[in-house]
Amino acid sequence: MPIAREAWATKFGMILATAGAAVGLGNLLRFPVQASQHGGGAFMIPYFLFLIIMGIPMMWVEWTIGRLGGKHGHGTTPGIFQILWSHPLAKYLGVFGLVIPLILGIYYLYVCSWTLAFAFFSLTKAYFGLNDLQSMSNFLKSFQGIEKGMFSSIWPAYTFFLITFFTNFIILYHGLGKGIERLSRWAMPALFLIAIVLMIRALTLGTPNPSYPDRSSLAGLGFLWNPNFSELKNASTWLAAAGQIFFTLSLGLGTIQCYASYLRERDDIVLSGLTVTSLNETAEVIFGASIAIPAAVAFFGIAQISKGGAFDLAFLSTPLVLTHLPLGQIWGFLWFSLLFFAGLTSSVSIIQPCIAFLIDELNIPWKRAVVIMGIFSFIPIQMVIFFLKYGFLDELDFWIGTMSLPILGTIEVILFGWVYGIDKGFSEMHKGAWLKVPGIYRFILKYITPTCLIIIFSVWLFQDGVDVLLLKGVSACDRPYRLLARGLILFYFLLAIWLIHLVWRKRA
Repeated sequence: MPIAREAWATKFGMILATAGAAVGLGNLLRFPVQASQHGGGAFMIPYFLFLIIMGIPMMWVEWTIGRLGGKHGHGTTPGIFQILWSHPLAKYLGVFGLVIPLILGIYYLYVCSWTLAFAFFSLTKAYFGLNDLQSMSNFLKSFQGIEKGMFSSIWPAYTFFLITFFTNFIILYHGLGKGIERLSRWAMPALFLIAIVLMIRALTLGTPNPSYPDRSSLAGLGFLWNPNFSELKNASTWLAAAGQIFFTLSLGLGTIQCYASYLRERDDIVLSGLTVTSLNETAEVIFGASIAIPAAVAFFGIAQISKGGAFDLAFLSTPLVLTHLPLGQIWGFLWFSLLFFAGLTSSVSIIQPCIAFLIDELNIPWKRAVVIMGIFSFIPIQMVIFFLKYGFLDELDFWIGTMSLPILGTIEVILFGWVYGIDKGFSEMHKGAWLKVPGIYRFILKYITPTCLIIIFSVWLFQDGVDVLLLKGVSACDRPYRLLARGLILFYFLLAIWLIHLVWRKRA
């Protein structure tokens, strides 16, 4: 007998939980770096264009097919795609919706644990006294076990990983309402409150060093928002903007569909989808642009910041800036607490689709499914931790966090618009809706969105695909570990395909 599916306790909790799935480290770290490296204000032109023609409509699609799948007892893409398309191939196309969150969760948990560790280091002033970015970089690499330094072993990092790991699975163990929803009810308001406080402090830094009048918080805002229109000629700018939309809204990941599957048949999804998108964009465009970059530019200047990546911004420049402020340990603690809350609400959502598959398709009780998933994911995380210096995490992140999201997004938008049917899809979308989706989105979803996704993927293959596949530019020392990461991805794809085959053969 199938296990009865859970449902969200309240609409407010559901909105916060889904917003928590979307609002993550990518909003506060990845967005400002992507924008500053691709023309500043000019980056926002393709960014908002792709938000309108891909982000918002695909958010509605994922909410729609998720709720539809939940009505038939499916919370993951193999079962959902089988509903959209009765062909035997459909369920196997859904394998992306299992493997992407599984592998993303493996390394996302470890990165999230760094933010918890640095919140502790801020309170204890462990990195206070370091005066330049190189010193902070050495501190971070020593903590990660990449090189010797202040930390003689990787065990401090491993301890914070264990705390983060068990925190995630204890939350999930308590179920949808008492676990995920309860977390989101206090974590999301805390996240927004901390972000507002930090944003005000960052924008009031002024010019810390009068010897460098060009280094100010307002100069940081100008650096991020002043447009360099020549960047619009580069395909990489458009690719980066499209990728950021997918990454920031958690599209093509399998989490939105899974969360939507716990809705009731007449629950509104049109306004809810817009609300989640609005909360996410507030966190990204307002907070993401107004905290780290202005603070870092005020102390280090534009030239230094434009060279760095998201991790440099989070763990090097920003904490170093905060050490120079009165009560710097408190500001540092707030900064890393903000990142930890953002990471935690996202990480539980990333893990949930695989748990849902065990419950819905294999009829395993919720708590037992959480324990199985915990054991199953703990082992490969060890490779991420101990092979970090060889690029193992980077390889996983590229193929899963960058490449696979648009692939799953393309599959689902084609199934929704062309196979299931755009008219039938819109009818399902508007069940219980408080708002009506403009008719133009029928055309956008059927023609514009899939065309954009296919063009983006094709341009990448033409520009960078061969070099990436052949590992050009990767050192001989790192190659075996990069290949091992690819082997892990392939193993999980084959395992997921076998499980899907097993489930449907048993049903038949």
